[in-house]
Amino acid sequence: MTIKDFKQIKDYLWEIPTSFRSEMRVPARFYASSKMFSQILNDRSLEQLVNVSTLPGIFRYSLAMPDIHEGYGFPIGGVAAFEIEKGIISPGGVGYDINCGVRLLISKVYQEEINSYLNLLADELQKNVPSGLGRGGKIKLKIGSLERILEGGAKELIEKGYGVKEDLESIESSGRMEEARAKAVSERAKRRGLDQLGTLGSGNHFLEVQKVEEIYHQEVAEKFGLKKGLITIMIHTGSRGLGHQVCTDYVRLLDRKRIDWKIKLVDRELVYAPWQTEEAQRYFQAMAGAANFAWANRQMITYLVRQVWENVLGKKGLKSELKLLYDVAHNIAKIEEHFNQRLIVHRKGATRAFPAGHSALSDYFKSIGQPVLIPGSMGTSSYVLIGTDISKESFYSVCHGAGRIMSRREARRKIVGSELRKKLERQKVIIRCSSNAGLAEEAPTAYKNVDEVVEVVAKSGLAKKVAKLKPLIVIKGD
Repeated sequence: MTIKDFKQIKDYLWEIPTSFRSEMRVPARFYASSKMFSQILNDRSLEQLVNVSTLPGIFRYSLAMPDIHEGYGFPIGGVAAFEIEKGIISPGGVGYDINCGVRLLISKVYQEEINSYLNLLADELQKNVPSGLGRGGKIKLKIGSLERILEGGAKELIEKGYGVKEDLESIESSGRMEEARAKAVSERAKRRGLDQLGTLGSGNHFLEVQKVEEIYHQEVAEKFGLKKGLITIMIHTGSRGLGHQVCTDYVRLLDRKRIDWKIKLVDRELVYAPWQTEEAQRYFQAMAGAANFAWANRQMITYLVRQVWENVLGKKGLKSELKLLYDVAHNIAKIEEHFNQRLIVHRKGATRAFPAGHSALSDYFKSIGQPVLIPGSMGTSSYVLIGTDISKESFYSVCHGAGRIMSRREARRKIVGSELRKKLERQKVIIRCSSNAGLAEEAPTAYKNVDEVVEVVAKSGLAKKVAKLKPLIVIKGD
């Protein structure tokens, strides 16, 4: 594939037409600047995007955001919608980290008020919010409690006192997919989740204390409660081992069933279930349960962060309130209406971006539009944006981050973690990560420039920039 194969639809929007390959049912479209082509063409992500366009029932086009990079089956940064009657659902279109997502808390304090407490805050946050590969937390659930969380999501925790009812108004889907059924989740997946509520995990997951560095849209920023210099906390994690096991279970099941169904695939990783089958409904129910667990996980982490905020700052006489601005999912499949049709929308490494007036938003955000949270790579800035009507062309979706340009293995080989740690410290970013190898994997140079990625989203009109956030503390698992 070369640049000659692309057709420019408009600024920052490109198309690979169906004439490119005979199996394509719809065009493959992606958002990018011409500067990004060399990075995008460096892996199989566009080939994967074309592969997605061959799936049955796909609607209008397969789509990718400017943070596109190679994933399992579907590219990460991919969006695809399928018709209910003749469409499909694919675990590869959601990914292994089901409902990996981001939430942003807004404080009442400014950087100059807490500068002397930053190291203490970093220590206490690391102590209170467990992180690391496979690491469990202090909360040990019984199967019955876990099953209630799988079906109840964040609401189940808030009813138990781990939050306030206002939190639910600021979570995508109010923190619960009602289609979830605990019985569709395997016992092995459940066992993996028993001690992982309130934990970050590893990889690109993080907990950051940030400050609002720049305001782009004053009116919307004021409505969100964002002011220059104000401290925010960003939480980036998902459904942990439970979600990974759900994906593993159903990839194996559907890989066996495809023979019975006589399904031919251009890539085995695209294994799917026709939407009308029992297997499709079971996967959807299990995926929804894992999504609910992820929202509950971020809710529990919020509760633990609020405890630290009160214990460190509240006792010093500083304002300790932390308000949830919003929580968005990155890896999920949902039933939504677009172009007057009910569709099964897969977002894999993509963020929902509903505009003002959208019926799915809570009353408060319906008058403004949905906050869109775009985390940067470690040590770089993150962004708050707001959805627009133009994003209907992308099924109201935008990017979910910077997007990798270097595999974790390559990053460990090329980047010296100890030197990166020193560099970040010179930039006055406090790092809490015990592993230098873990730091190297998530180095900013392993990712695209998040500023450029967000600029493509903004200039294409999919979302408007509201604020830029700069990290002060980064908590990561190794």
